[in-house]
Amino acid sequence: MTVLAPESRDRTRPLAWLLVLGIVLAALNLRTAVTSVGPLLDQLAGALGMTSVGTGLLTTLPVLAFATVGAVTPTLALRIGEHRLLLLALVTLGVGLLVRSVVGSATVFLLSSALALSGGAVGNVLIPTLIKRHFPARTGVMTTVYTTALAAGTMLAAAATVPIERASGDWHIALGVWAALAAVAALPWLALLGSEPERRGRQGTGLRRLARSRLAWMVAVYFGTQSTIAYVMFGWLPTILTDAGYSTGQAGVVLGVFTALSIPISILVPTVAARFRDQRPVVAGLVAFYAVGFLGLWFAPPSTAMVWVMLIGVGMGSFPLALMMLALRTRTAEATAALSAFGQSAGYLMAGAGPLAVGVLHDLSGGWALPYVLLFAVLAAQLYTGLYAGRERFIEDERGAERRARAGAGKMAA
Repeated sequence: MTVLAPESRDRTRPLAWLLVLGIVLAALNLRTAVTSVGPLLDQLAGALGMTSVGTGLLTTLPVLAFATVGAVTPTLALRIGEHRLLLLALVTLGVGLLVRSVVGSATVFLLSSALALSGGAVGNVLIPTLIKRHFPARTGVMTTVYTTALAAGTMLAAAATVPIERASGDWHIALGVWAALAAVAALPWLALLGSEPERRGRQGTGLRRLARSRLAWMVAVYFGTQSTIAYVMFGWLPTILTDAGYSTGQAGVVLGVFTALSIPISILVPTVAARFRDQRPVVAGLVAFYAVGFLGLWFAPPSTAMVWVMLIGVGMGSFPLALMMLALRTRTAEATAALSAFGQSAGYLMAGAGPLAVGVLHDLSGGWALPYVLLFAVLAAQLYTGLYAGRERFIEDERGAERRARAGAGKMAA
């Protein structure tokens, strides 16, 4: 059965709302496996006997899962079906979260975390594809819905895990509740199994083909630069602030405000960007917010840090914009799936090196000057790639131009 664009006919409205509900609930779950662990990391390491190598691997697993599992998601979607695959991803996520909440072994905890993160990785790639397929005329609105739910789920797991642990007195319960949320998210997709889009005759866009595409690389590097800055800020901002004289409690408050800003920014940026065919002004504006924020954090008095961190938080709107570009730079859902897999896999691999590079530069220099220089180099790359990817153009047209060029060269040779 082929699913029509839900906005196209009145009779499809119930299906449209069910799809919206399914996307919102799925998005709420995509980061719970990541952000529920951080607040309890020291307690988990002690309870499980986890070594420093184990904790390091645990914090690296999200990048590895998002890059590797995300790359194979389009192929899995062609074989299994998009609705079935997202349902399977949510079940996998929930099982992984449940298993790791009841175990007492560091090894099993790591393996079940990898299982949960794999489910999240599939959702990362698949949801932009579903938005493109079912809401082609409302990509901006649905990206706003998606990124807002994603930000809310990220903050909810980070903020609520410790209070749940304190109320229950058990970290097993604090981690296990997120498996229940995944189970709830699976329900709409169970109902949507009967409306699985037709896969017969559908062909995917190979990642190798995208690897030869300049536009695909520009989108990937843009995604990678914004992810790099995000990983660096979440990993190193508390240390930057405490080195400037803040207490750990004060640094935590600033980090909390920075994190909370992601929700209104996730609403605002896609809404604004969707009004234009050309997103380059939005790209430049977000880079400007980043640049002013980093300069202030670097040179201004430490007492003003909250102002500069909030400006950087506005710059973090590059994340929903990068997700939006996955659909805006493609004409079909199949191309969106391929670009989503390629852009996110390459981007997360780039981002994984960011916090490590900042740590090395900080140790070498004994200060923050070199890490800030690195951040401005990342910003320069973000501006360059964003200005290219922000212009109205499409992956499919790029391939068509390549075929026409080859045909012309063949005629000349003949």
